[in-house]
Amino acid sequence: MIHERKILGIIGGMGPMATADLFIKIIEMTDADCDGGHLHILIDNNTDIPDRTQSILSGSDAPLRFMAESAERLMAQGADILVIPCHTAHYYYDALQRLCRVPILNMLGVLAQAARSAGYRQLGLLATDGVVQSGIYDSAFHGTGIELIYPDPEGQEALMRLIYRQVKAGKPADVSALEPCLDGMASRGAEAFILGCTELPLVFSDRPSRRFIDPTLLLAKAAIKAVGGSIKPEL
Repeated sequence: MIHERKILGIIGGMGPMATADLFIKIIEMTDADCDGGHLHILIDNNTDIPDRTQSILSGSDAPLRFMAESAERLMAQGADILVIPCHTAHYYYDALQRLCRVPILNMLGVLAQAARSAGYRQLGLLATDGVVQSGIYDSAFHGTGIELIYPDPEGQEALMRLIYRQVKAGKPADVSALEPCLDGMASRGAEAFILGCTELPLVFSDRPSRRFIDPTLLLAKAAIKAVGGSIKPEL
């Protein structure tokens, strides 16, 4: 019943297009035949949240306060469950959850469980420097039996240029510049590539020689289920 559904709150703005991507995916995957069949979703597109990678690399917890303020606004409006469409921000997940009176879905945990269920053994991780150096993915995948393969330094630098100077800057994204990096990771055993920054699903898609895993898509499905919605049967 619609009245039994919970309200979903999205701690957004990291960045705005990634927030919109999650929202659109939830709408597209929800099994609904009218407006009233869709979910009640609150979005706090808080672009004041400091850059997560810069904060992690400098040892700052500045994003946590801003994320907590977003969470409080959402909870005050009735949000029963929260999600964070930003991988790097999950560095602050445990601390933020302790400050919240409602559960926060963990995107990295959702991904790790799905990857294990799919039978992967080695996955390439495309993520920000903050994610790589923080080790949050290593923690999320601990005990899954899945080895994470990281880009070489040149590949990581090219990835950061793509994320920050192109996608986040609203400029055309040259994903072909990452081909040498992807080739190298594949040669080391990567069966598929995790799009470990929520900007990346905006510019990557599967192609015959590559398979990409979209954690935003997995988070959208988990969020629909968590608040009592239904996913379209074909999905």
